[in-house]
Amino acid sequence: QVQVVESGGGAVQPGGSLRLSCAPSPNTIRLYHVGWYRQAPGKQREMVAEITIGDSTSYADFVKGRFTISRDNAKNTVDLQMNSLKVEDTAVYYCDAQLGAAMFWGQGTQVTVSS
Repeated sequence: QVQVVESGGGAVQPGGSLRLSCAPSPNTIRLYHVGWYRQAPGKQREMVAEITIGDSTSYADFVKGRFTISRDNAKNTVDLQMNSLKVEDTAVYYCDAQLGAAMFWGQGTQVTVSS
């Protein structure tokens, strides 16, 4: 059974930065297609960024130029660097690790952006 653990959430002021990490286990991170999603109160879950097994990346328009998704094979994580955070980025962020046809979700990590 694959377990996915997210970390790195917290509270930050507008314009600040946070770095989220997604660590699925077992298996090495390079085997996973990983997506970061978020869900704000009263809204549907939406895709934020994803990285393929071949390390191709894609981003939602609302984070382009601000967020960067990357794979760290040494740490066995996929990280989401979030810069220039806005109040509207406040949400629970979830990691979805796909191994073949199977999808595994983490429990989420809260990101709060407020002044």
